[in-house]
Amino acid sequence: MAVMLAGVAGFAALADAVTHGETEAVDRAILLGLNKQANPQLDDFAMNVTALGSGLVVGIVVALASMYLWGSRHRYSAVLLWIALGGSWILSSILKAFFNRPRPDLFPWRTPHAFQASFPSGHSITAMVGYATLAYLVARLIPQRGLRWLTIGAATTIVALVGWSRMYLGVHWPSDVLGGYATGLAWASFCGLGLSAVRYFRYRRPELAAQEEDLEK
Repeated sequence: MAVMLAGVAGFAALADAVTHGETEAVDRAILLGLNKQANPQLDDFAMNVTALGSGLVVGIVVALASMYLWGSRHRYSAVLLWIALGGSWILSSILKAFFNRPRPDLFPWRTPHAFQASFPSGHSITAMVGYATLAYLVARLIPQRGLRWLTIGAATTIVALVGWSRMYLGVHWPSDVLGGYATGLAWASFCGLGLSAVRYFRYRRPELAAQEEDLEK
């Protein structure tokens, strides 16, 4: 709940700053700095990394993961993955249409694949929701602490690289990426909270709940 509220508050503050042009100077400075580091090798790397945040790739990852979860009797988790991913696409479209921020035009884009408005970054939202939710579910199933942290670390790295790639390719402002992260984190946390609530009420025995209420009285 705390993470979800922090994500919502962070997005609200950032959206207000973007609307009033308060992020423009920093956005421009960061993009121009990234452009100075450009070279053909980084171009290829960024194109490959940015694909990891596309709806198609994340959808394939979620499809494979959900099939495994469904087959291993973790059906609520499988459903959660699709709800989280589908919700992220809807949120992205609504927020982009509402803010309608133009994409950067400081230098020629290094990718032809950029549609809709700029704020928030759809790739950042999709990557955050897809990989964070998957890491959360996997971490719940892995008993070894080291593997849990490895899973979380891998998801964090992918999400961070996807955000970097959108800026490096010139199709998003840094504030777009941060806005996508905040939105995705809030939505993923909400979905995880929903899963915990479903599990709690699904398996909770009514007679035990009544006994606990009597004890509390």
